[in-house]
Amino acid sequence: MPWFPEFTQALELARMQTRAAGKADPVAQYVKALNKGDTGALETVWPGEVVVYDPRAGEIRGHRQLRRFVRQNQSWLIERHAHIETVASMCVGGRAVVELLAHLAYDGQELAWPVAVVAESPDDWSVVFRTYCSQWPVDGRRHVRPPILEPGGVDPGDVVGRYQAALEAGDAEAVVNTFAPDGYFRESIGPHYAHRGTSELRSFFTKYFSAGGGIRLQHCTVTDDGVRCALEFNCVRWGSHDLPPQAGIGVYDRGADGLLVAARIYDDIEVPVGRSV
Repeated sequence: MPWFPEFTQALELARMQTRAAGKADPVAQYVKALNKGDTGALETVWPGEVVVYDPRAGEIRGHRQLRRFVRQNQSWLIERHAHIETVASMCVGGRAVVELLAHLAYDGQELAWPVAVVAESPDDWSVVFRTYCSQWPVDGRRHVRPPILEPGGVDPGDVVGRYQAALEAGDAEAVVNTFAPDGYFRESIGPHYAHRGTSELRSFFTKYFSAGGGIRLQHCTVTDDGVRCALEFNCVRWGSHDLPPQAGIGVYDRGADGLLVAARIYDDIEVPVGRSV
């Protein structure tokens, strides 16, 4: 059958193109699979091991578990009439970080739910997806998120490093000084919990540190393209309170003057001062 070689070559070309597109934007492929309930493209791009760390579903490992997770997630999204907006993204050194805003129908209103996804390939055939968010917006509860990564002792440096040092020291004024005059800090529970400008930031961080001091984060990975820096962490202490290590990620945008124009946090940490943050 003379058409068969051409057919197989075309099929292989399609697979290669799918793999190239998936590797160029792995999170987009992942989100598309969640929306469509179809893992076919993911399995074409990564025929090896696929691992997902999801705040609601836990650890998903292997193609069979992936298919079940994707089908369940699609049903969950359909029930809530969800659509996904990409807020920001970057890819550095084989690791991609994408920030999303999931718009969901909830109690007759639209809910904006911040979610961050990190994609990392340990080899050409396998991929790991790590999802970070607060579940407070969707079920009204905090969920302790065990560590995903081991502490790596990494230092983000420059203004992000100064912010982290001030955060651990519990020095509200030093934290505020790392932000541009119109910079903002957005809490994990949604865009309506953003604190912008020097006055709001000072008031917010003063209360933030009212549990007896600063916040200690174990730094696990840093993904930095020179403008945006993403720090995956384990939070182990808040003020005078030791916490069970809890996974999260912070994304920090620098302005032209080298100061922070934005800090967006994705975690589900229960704040000891009795306030949702």
